[in-house]
Amino acid sequence: MRVVLRPGASVTATPDEAERLGLRRLLVVSGPRGARTALAVADALGDACAGLHAEARMHVPAEVADRAVEVARAAGADGCVAVGGGSAIGLGKVIALRTGLPLVAVPSTYSGSEMTPVWGLTEHGAKRTGRDPSVLPRSVVYDPELTLSLPVALSVTSGINAVAHAAEALYAPDASPLVSLMAEEGVRAMTGALPRVAADPADLDARGRALYGAWLCGAALGATTMGLHHKLCHVLGGTFGLPHAETHTVVLPYVLAHNAPAAPEAMTALGRALDTDDAPHALQQLSGRLGAPRSLAELGLKEADLAVAARAAAGQAYPNPRPVTVAGVLDVLTAAYQGDRPQTKPRPTRTDPNR
Repeated sequence: MRVVLRPGASVTATPDEAERLGLRRLLVVSGPRGARTALAVADALGDACAGLHAEARMHVPAEVADRAVEVARAAGADGCVAVGGGSAIGLGKVIALRTGLPLVAVPSTYSGSEMTPVWGLTEHGAKRTGRDPSVLPRSVVYDPELTLSLPVALSVTSGINAVAHAAEALYAPDASPLVSLMAEEGVRAMTGALPRVAADPADLDARGRALYGAWLCGAALGATTMGLHHKLCHVLGGTFGLPHAETHTVVLPYVLAHNAPAAPEAMTALGRALDTDDAPHALQQLSGRLGAPRSLAELGLKEADLAVAARAAAGQAYPNPRPVTVAGVLDVLTAAYQGDRPQTKPRPTRTDPNR
């Protein structure tokens, strides 16, 4: 993958990247709110733009994906440019998966999805994910100017979403020393940039630093296997329609507290990046101080949904430092629903069948 990071790159570098890849008919995709920015990119592509499709939606509903693939094929596109946040890039990935078209990503948030080979699709109230090298963008164009209009609240939750990628990479079963270094540096860069972005949303250097953090955090996730945090957020988003970045922001401290006894090295690395000896609490305090939601109740989840979500998340097989059980996931969800301080609990003994 090729990465370009500089102010103004969305309109100056995207045509160059398309030409470098030999692409002459690119479909530009975005969400409705990002249509104006996507139009600027489409205009910069000139005759190489085959059309603008601004119908991306959160969690990539199957019907939205089907329509986008139809549009790409009808336009005779030989490539796709996804402009926007996780919804737009997620839609671009599904187009790439189904058509084989090369993807260029122009992110406008800090989610880091553009650095991973992970795709997601929501169908019949459930979100499923997979990994395929075909969905990894051929080029990623980071433009700090593109993020200047990103509201502070979304900047914060998008940034913490990226931190979640790095946190899970630190305790993934296929972690490596290099990936761990990237993850730790990504957390350090992102959590250092977000207070500066909140204090001055027009700080171009802080915006660029956040994109650098997103790049590292996303790349760390792309090289490793997701655990409880991401699976749980996929359930909450796909089944209950909770907003993506906000859900990651609320849930992350509680999953980290839950996994902490079984992942001491990961917690030490996070502690170094955050300059703390209590990473879950520090992350919760940081996001709360910057105005992010602090409980699942705030996001609209009902208390009756907790048990349903716990069963769904525990019913899937995936690696995690601690065994994933219904009771354990329900503990995490209950604490996140209430918004209490994350409590690191001792590692359960083998005689306790419910943990």
